[in-house]
Amino acid sequence: MNLTFATAGRVLSQLRGDHRTVALIIGLPCLLIGLIAWMFHDRPEVLDQFGPMLVGLFPLTVMFLVTSVATLRERQSGTLERLMTTPIRRGDFVAGYGLAFATLALVQAFVVVGFALLVGMDVAGPLWLVIVVALLDAILGCTLGLAASALARSEFQAVQMMPAIIFPQLITCGLLMPRDQMPQVLEWLSRAFPLTYAIEAMTSLAAGDEWVDIRGAVGVIGLFIVGAVVLGVATLRRRTA
Repeated sequence: MNLTFATAGRVLSQLRGDHRTVALIIGLPCLLIGLIAWMFHDRPEVLDQFGPMLVGLFPLTVMFLVTSVATLRERQSGTLERLMTTPIRRGDFVAGYGLAFATLALVQAFVVVGFALLVGMDVAGPLWLVIVVALLDAILGCTLGLAASALARSEFQAVQMMPAIIFPQLITCGLLMPRDQMPQVLEWLSRAFPLTYAIEAMTSLAAGDEWVDIRGAVGVIGLFIVGAVVLGVATLRRRTA
């Protein structure tokens, strides 16, 4: 446990000195939501409809990109190989990274949800649940990024992973078209993607649903997080040539 906290502290210390990454994690989702609010300033119902979906989407996407690149950088710099010669275990490394980015994700969730409300988004459901789901989405992005980094051999390939993993989910998650109106094969496929459940939970909260209505979707998100962590631990020893 001490090694996990030490790893988390090291990562957070590095992030404090990387102002551009912090700006990307915190500022980019706010910027995009602000642009949409400005674009549809005379149609506030658009932000009410799509704002909660975007609050679930942007943290996942941004945290996926940042985490996958940061983890791969540890491999390329030799930091990971040096760490593996110490008593630190793979689980400590992944848990430490997850804890560090989860801390940042918590800040991101509060800032993004608060900003969305500030620019006019209206949510009928409990606000605390919106923050919880946004936090889980960001953590999901972190864990998926950790798992995806094992497949990349360079930072460029890590960036390429994002459209390969995220874009199919964007098409089928219900953001562009209600899932029940999709071809049946695509509707079935959407059930295998975690973003589907993130969008489902946020849409339900926007409509005024409570915890009992979204607990199934939240549970599935949690299972995807656990699965991505297990995959990240299992592939951590992979080298980047």
